[in-house]
This record gives sequence, C-alpha cells and structure tokens, in this order.
Amino acid sequence: MNDQNNNNPNDPANIDPLAPTAAGEDNIAPDNGAPAADERAALEDEIARLKDHVLRALADGENTRKRAAKEREDATKYAVTGFARDLLSVADNLRRALDAVPEEMKNGGDELLKNLLTGIEATEREMLRAFEKNGIKKIEPINVPFDPHQHEVMFEAPMPGKPAGTIIQLIEAGYVLNDRLLRPARVGVSRAVDGGEGPDSGPGHIDKTA
Repeated sequence: MNDQNNNNPNDPANIDPLAPTAAGEDNIAPDNGAPAADERAALEDEIARLKDHVLRALADGENTRKRAAKEREDATKYAVTGFARDLLSVADNLRRALDAVPEEMKNGGDELLKNLLTGIEATEREMLRAFEKNGIKKIEPINVPFDPHQHEVMFEAPMPGKPAGTIIQLIEAGYVLNDRLLRPARVGVSRAVDGGEGPDSGPGHIDKTA
C-alpha cells in the first residue's frame, strides 16, 4: 500500500520541479528583462531624437545670449547718437564763426576780438575733445579719393593733374560715431577733363540707423 503511494507519479511529493512538463517544455520562466529588438530600436531612436532636441535648445540659447550681448553693446556704443547729431550744428556754427573773421582782423590789434576768437577756439577744442571721448570723430577729407561710404558729392569740377574722383574741396565736415556714420562729409570732387564720368553724386552712408 505504501509502495503504491510512493510510486504514484501524480503524487505532488513525487514531482520533480526540474523535469519537463507534459507539453515537453521546461518549467523555467522565460526572461522578459531585455527589450525585444524592435523595442530597443525604438528606444535608440527616441534617445537620438531627445539628444538632437537638447543640442538644438542649447544652440538656440547660445544664439540668444550672443544677440542680447550684441544689443547691449550697440546700445552702449550708440546711445548718444541722437544727442550727437543735435550737437553737430553747434560745432558747425563755432567753425563758421571762426572762418567768418578775415585773417587781417585776426592779426590786427583789436584785443577784444582776439579774446573772443580765443574763447571760440577753446570752446571748439573742448567740444571736439568731448566728441572723441565718446567715440565721435570728425571727417575732413581733402586730396583723397572719394569714398561713397563717408562722403557726399556736392559738385564736380575739371581739375587738370588730379585723377577723377579726387576730393578738391571740403564744404562741410562729416562725423562718425564709432563705425556708424552720423553725417557724410560734403565735398567737391575733380572731374575728368575729357568729360569722362565722375563719381556718383549721391550721398554715401555707412549706417545712419540710430
């Protein structure tokens, strides 16, 4: 009786856990920890997409930072643009006042006039020094080739011995603020004696935006 129970294959006590099942399969559970090939490929694509997104975001952030820095630099460099343009007429009037006095009167014995001229000259020097300190430079071209980026032609005249397009007369000085033109120098230029074409008489500009 006891021998029959011990030999019964259906008795749970006699079942070998490592033995094959009735279907011929092992009783070991399959390992589902590693993703399938298609799942792995999908994960790699997602990682690549996220990496590209992060790199683009970093590049956009760097470009934004550079633009902001450039705008701050320009704001600092050109903050006095409008004020400087308003002062140009003052500088012009000081120079006109000095040029309006004939040389014989400047060298005459009128001490009052000499003192007045000395004061005007000192005022002009101080203004130009203040201009230089703030990046404003005066343009006074003469006997140099016409530059459409800094000069404006007011007239042309035949001038034997000078190449066409050479500045022969300064009518009004120009000014630049750092690398930006405040006002072109107004000039007269030589024209080819044989009637050839001279320079373009339109104003030249570097950048007149405020």
